Amino acid sequence: MAGIFGALMRPRAEITSLPMDEWAKLQSGGNLAATGVYVSPETALRYTTVLICVRVLAESVASLPCILYKRRKDGGKDRATEHPLYKVLHDQANGWNSAFEYAEGTMVNLSLRGNGYSYVERNRLGQAIGLIPLNPDGVTITQAMDWSPKYEATMPDNTKAKLTSKDMHHIRGPLPKGYVGRSMISLAREAIGLGMAAESFGSNMYRNGVKPTGVLKHPKVIGPIATENLRQQFSERYAGLENSGKPIILEEGMEWISMNIAPKDAEFIDGRKFQRSEIAGIFRVPAHLVNDLEKATFSNIEFQTLDFIIHSLRPWLVRWEQAINRDLLTERDRAEGYFCEFLIDAMLRGDTKARYEAYSSAIQNKWMSANEARIKENMNPREGGDVFENPAIQVDKPAPSPANDNAAK
Repeated sequence: MAGIFGALMRPRAEITSLPMDEWAKLQSGGNLAATGVYVSPETALRYTTVLICVRVLAESVASLPCILYKRRKDGGKDRATEHPLYKVLHDQANGWNSAFEYAEGTMVNLSLRGNGYSYVERNRLGQAIGLIPLNPDGVTITQAMDWSPKYEATMPDNTKAKLTSKDMHHIRGPLPKGYVGRSMISLAREAIGLGMAAESFGSNMYRNGVKPTGVLKHPKVIGPIATENLRQQFSERYAGLENSGKPIILEEGMEWISMNIAPKDAEFIDGRKFQRSEIAGIFRVPAHLVNDLEKATFSNIEFQTLDFIIHSLRPWLVRWEQAINRDLLTERDRAEGYFCEFLIDAMLRGDTKARYEAYSSAIQNKWMSANEARIKENMNPREGGDVFENPAIQVDKPAPSPANDNAAK
């Protein structure tokens, strides 16, 4: 098992004999890729494609309202605004984190480390009244005799505290192994490491000189001291962005011979594009959301966004919903019909014409009222709008009888 969890499975003597720098790397959940690049959740986040993918997932989940409902006897549902958990999920997770900030930070941990942990504050009735996010690197999991998970978390003063599953809200990432979710960073270490190496290569190329490096050919044999002095003077004058474009002045019959292949000729740019596409696929983020618009059109972007909601975002939302129902609702709450759901209607809304045509069809077929359509469009209900009727059908009033006409006269 990779990272800190793998280290904790080693014998204690082996752990204590590790050098401090290696132990620090194990704690951060990182390791060396075949390219020689050290890949950990923190270093991977500095790679632009990983940063974009994590931001897309975290901000998408955090922007969706998480609503606590109570099931009605007729099968419908009402917002459970009277329950203390409603405000925790919808407005304020704790005294210093809004619901958006909490969900965003937890989703970042899930994307990078595969686990999201939060300490649950409860009132005297056992209801959740606050969620305090915890650093996954400081949480370890063991198993009790009844197979239930036990947690040990690092507190702000660096002391360790033992927590039960009642104290912990734990969301596991994809491909969980036992009680622990697995990090996409560790599973895709080689692909991410290759992308990081290519990005580092491009940065070093611009730092050391825009033009490809080469060889200074001298007609005579010079000693090591003269060689080092020549290398240093040449680098100071002609290397780096600030010196790019300067004419090279050579003396004593020296000759400049270019050795490297230009990045474009070596398909450097195409390689970076491939890594960007591959890493976006690992996180299941559409190409246009990582700024890859080469094959994007106005028509297929809409379908790509819908595909992102169904196949990428929806599995994450189900993980959140089921973990909330399991960890934050008491047995009595669940028995009384409380449950949570994310609202994704806003992300599924099409253009104005398509929405209005859908509302018209729903109202005419009497499975949606006018007020329900107005609420979806963020408008207030109007009087008489709760009636299920087909406005396209005009009900003719009966013609007045002759007796009524005479009476009226």
